[in-house]
Amino acid sequence: MDLYLIRHPAVAVAPGTCYGASDVPLAAPLDAAVSHLKPQLPSAAKRYASPLSRARLLGEALGEVTIDERLREMSFGDWEMQPYEAIGKTALDAWASDPLGHRAPGGESAAEMAVRALAFLADLQARPGHGAVVVVAHGGPLRAIAGHLLGMPPERWLALDFAHARLTQLQVEPWGCVLKRFNG
Repeated sequence: MDLYLIRHPAVAVAPGTCYGASDVPLAAPLDAAVSHLKPQLPSAAKRYASPLSRARLLGEALGEVTIDERLREMSFGDWEMQPYEAIGKTALDAWASDPLGHRAPGGESAAEMAVRALAFLADLQARPGHGAVVVVAHGGPLRAIAGHLLGMPPERWLALDFAHARLTQLQVEPWGCVLKRFNG
């Protein structure tokens, strides 16, 4: 299976704001992103997207898309739409000391988000006949999917810095995975 991973375009949120699972608007029209991405994608690919509008709208602009809740970005609970300054150094230090296991009040941990993203991947791999698949989602789920496929330990997934509206391609084989391009 050829797997094409795309992070949503940039959003219209003040710098330094925690926005995870909040449904925030795009910073610009989709024209440039679609013009860049569409020629690089196989026309017959099956497409999936997060339900959050910043990913869903791009997925729809690229073709017929199936929305999957498991591709939603991590929820930061009470931290959502708060400036990092307001969250406070103590809380942010606790998160930084355990980026996979820490859960913001009312939110989910990165490990919990990864479980649902990897459940999506497992279902995808269990279905025969997928030649090419496009996934439009968020940094968190894309890191989990790519990191898992590339055999990286979860604590190294944060090293995968998916750029907005750029394409990462993985060739997934029964014996493993090949990274064909990253942020192209």
